[in-house]
Amino acid sequence: MSRLVRIGMVNYINTAPIYEEWKRLSLPGNWQVTEAAPSALNRMLATGALDMGLVSSCEYAARPEKYQILADLSISATGPVGSVFLFSTVAPDQLAGARVLLTGQSETSVALVKIVLEEFYGVQPRYTTGDIFGPTGYRDDIMGIMAIGDDALRLDAEGRFPHRLDLGDAWKRETGLPFVFAVFAVNEDFIAKEPETLRFIHQVLLECRDRGKDRLAEISSQVAPRIPMEAEACYDYLVNIEHNLGHAHRHALETFFRYLIRRREGSDRALPLKIYR
Repeated sequence: MSRLVRIGMVNYINTAPIYEEWKRLSLPGNWQVTEAAPSALNRMLATGALDMGLVSSCEYAARPEKYQILADLSISATGPVGSVFLFSTVAPDQLAGARVLLTGQSETSVALVKIVLEEFYGVQPRYTTGDIFGPTGYRDDIMGIMAIGDDALRLDAEGRFPHRLDLGDAWKRETGLPFVFAVFAVNEDFIAKEPETLRFIHQVLLECRDRGKDRLAEISSQVAPRIPMEAEACYDYLVNIEHNLGHAHRHALETFFRYLIRRREGSDRALPLKIYR
């Protein structure tokens, strides 16, 4: 019997150009896909419950000895990303000592918002983590909310907060680089034991990405009702999401990891990057 291949996928709108194509395929019966938020996939990959997955970039930075990164695949943006926001009642530079709610869905975006506020704006809020659309998100003492993915798109559509900071844009203005929110990480054990299977999966993912880019308008119409948002607005959003991992993206990852290492939030073994090609 073939070995079970355990793959983690995120079903946010920003993964649709890859994942919607993936779901159209007739995949081998031993490929088991788990859908979850990035933070949940991080934990599963770290504990060996997954062989590979689309995980927060900082998961690789935390445990680089366990993984390699699949070449030319990511969830990134150069400038505004459109789905990773800090919403606030006051300007970001006025959030010192204020209560800021952080999503529990993405460790990378949490690390990024702290870098933006503390390193770029020079303020130290009081952070709490919780459900954006649960009771925690609407407490009177919450002056800022950091949301990602579909939650961020919904909050943006509501227009409830007078200030909205796109974290991808804030990073680009400070560093001049893209920001890599998620990567496909693979456990070293799987690489050693199933090299041929991994090469095949990597190729399938790259082909899905390329076909998804070609079908972006159709995919936008398909997934926009989830938010809900207009298909044209969904297309405008997705056209700015980058799913490759070129030289600038790798440089951006290295820069982000240097921040994490300096802040004692990442392993100094995260550099140099280990890229599986």
